[in-house]
Amino acid sequence: MLQQLRMLFPLFWTFFRIGPATFGGGYAMISLIEHETVTKRRWLDDQELSDLVSIAGSAPGGVGVNAAAFIGYRMAGITGAVISIIGITLPTFLIILGLSFLYMNLDGNPKVAAAMKGIQAAVIALILSAAYRMAKTSLFDLSTVIIAIATLVVLLFTEINPIYAILSGLLIGVVNITVKMLLGLKVRTEKETPQKREDAVYLEYYI
Repeated sequence: MLQQLRMLFPLFWTFFRIGPATFGGGYAMISLIEHETVTKRRWLDDQELSDLVSIAGSAPGGVGVNAAAFIGYRMAGITGAVISIIGITLPTFLIILGLSFLYMNLDGNPKVAAAMKGIQAAVIALILSAAYRMAKTSLFDLSTVIIAIATLVVLLFTEINPIYAILSGLLIGVVNITVKMLLGLKVRTEKETPQKREDAVYLEYYI
C-alpha cells in the first residue's frame, strides 16, 4: 500500500508532462509514453507497451488516456489510474482553454495559421515515430507483416470502420495461431530477443 502511495506523484508528474502531446491525438503520445515508462523509468518493457497500446487502441476513448489508465492501474491500482488520467488530461484542458481565448482574437492571423501548419507537421513525425517503435515489436514474422499491410491497404482504399479492421485482425490472429498449432508448426506471439532465445534453449535443455 505504501509503495502504491509513493507512485502517485511520479505517475501524475509523468503524464502531466506527456499531456501537451495531445495536439496530435493519442498516437502522437506513444513515443513520449515509451520514453518515459520504458526507457527512463522502466515501468514496462517494449513488448508490454506494444500489448498495452493495442488494447488501448481497441478500447473506447482516446489511446493516450487509455494507456495512462492502464499504466496507472498497474503501478498503483485504481487510485493510480485516476491520478494518471488527471495528469494526462489536465494540460490539455488548460491549453485548450487558453487557445480558445487567443483564437477568438487572432482568428485569420497568418502567423497563427503558419504556426498551426508547423504543429501539424511535427505531429505527423510523432505518429510515424510511434508506428516505427510499435512495428519493431509487433511485426515479428511473415503473418504479422501481411496482416499489417493488408489492414493498411483496406483502411486507405475503403471506408470500412476501423473497429471492424481491429476485430478482423483479432480473428485472423486467432485463426493463424490455431492453424499453426494443428500443423505442428512453431508458434510465436512476440518478437524473440537474444535473452529470450537463451532462456528457451536453457529450458529445452533442462526439461
